[in-house]
Amino acid sequence: MIKNTAPFMRQAVMDLEESRIREVANAGMGRPDVLAFWFGESDEVTPDIVRQAAIDSMQEGETFYSHNLGLPELRQAVSDYMSALHGQTKVIGVDRLAITSGGVNALMLAAQALIDAGDEVVAVTPVWPNLTAQALVMGAQLKCVPLRPVSGQWQLDMAALKSAITSATRMLIVNSPNNPTGWTLSRAEQAEILAHCRSTGTWVLADEVYERLYYETDTANGCAPSFLDVAQPDDRLVVVHSFSKSFLMTGWRLGWLVMPAAMTPHMGKLIEFNTSCASVFTQRAGLIALQNTADITPRVVAHLKTCRDTLLPLLQAVPGVQVAPAKGGMYAFFKLEGHPDSVVTAKRLVAEAGLGLAPGEAFALEAAGWLRWCFASKDVSRLTEGVERLKSWLAKNESGADPH
Repeated sequence: MIKNTAPFMRQAVMDLEESRIREVANAGMGRPDVLAFWFGESDEVTPDIVRQAAIDSMQEGETFYSHNLGLPELRQAVSDYMSALHGQTKVIGVDRLAITSGGVNALMLAAQALIDAGDEVVAVTPVWPNLTAQALVMGAQLKCVPLRPVSGQWQLDMAALKSAITSATRMLIVNSPNNPTGWTLSRAEQAEILAHCRSTGTWVLADEVYERLYYETDTANGCAPSFLDVAQPDDRLVVVHSFSKSFLMTGWRLGWLVMPAAMTPHMGKLIEFNTSCASVFTQRAGLIALQNTADITPRVVAHLKTCRDTLLPLLQAVPGVQVAPAKGGMYAFFKLEGHPDSVVTAKRLVAEAGLGLAPGEAFALEAAGWLRWCFASKDVSRLTEGVERLKSWLAKNESGADPH
């Protein structure tokens, strides 16, 4: 009898690294004394009006399947919403939209739709690890183009990016505003990237879930620059959005895709074979969230800006900390001098200071020695207390060196 020595799972899956964020969080979850800032979500609950819409839907018995691409009325609402933000010269029609079971599901669907095993994929890093992991799950050959920190502000080397993207590159993955750095592409940079990718035949997968969490005043529509502002409807561009951040709906798992219309029916098939559809009561909640955007999102953004502007000066005043204000997103990404292993540092901060942060290595090797602090806190005083805990911990470890 011949012994089967083949791996019991796909090697690409077995080779995936576990989340370093979860690794740190698991060391402190359940401890009431820990101030947790490790996950990318606000600690504020979803607005009442949104929760009530889901309750009403369930009470009305809407517990059945829906269309693979989403409720028609929700797709229309997303079309209206996106067209108001990015449709100055063209409407973003329903025929370009699919509702998904969260932003991460939308990203995975895009990867499944466009990446074959062996394809070359370029990613701008540091970045949320799920984005690069999904390409690896599909068997892609991943090439990373790192941002570079200048006085705490991360910047893109455009020449290096364009050099990395060739006719052999199937897809570019870019997240702007960026998790974890807050780096944000300008509209001119997006136009330059898109023009280059047109010339090479490369797809652009743009994760723009943080576009409304933007704190600059250089855009008329009040959100970060989007590839949709410079693209044509048939460009090789897929844009991912989520209800999670702008509407305080992280746990609901609801998102959407914007794509060329020719892709949409095929995306419906992929959704069928992944999740079938997003739950109806969740979609009803999303519909109400969109209908009340003017009441929900500006308040969320204003509060997050207050959180950012509270935390950043406090961190900048801590000796050995290198940090710059994030243009977008909900994170302070800072370097702690003398602590090169951020996983070790983050675990020590949990154990010794009761402070929960995400390690930079979770996002890219070039982010070793950096830590991500999610400043989306309903109670701003938690941020102040967190900085005090960091300062006290540093004072007790004046040598600054991790003991390993």
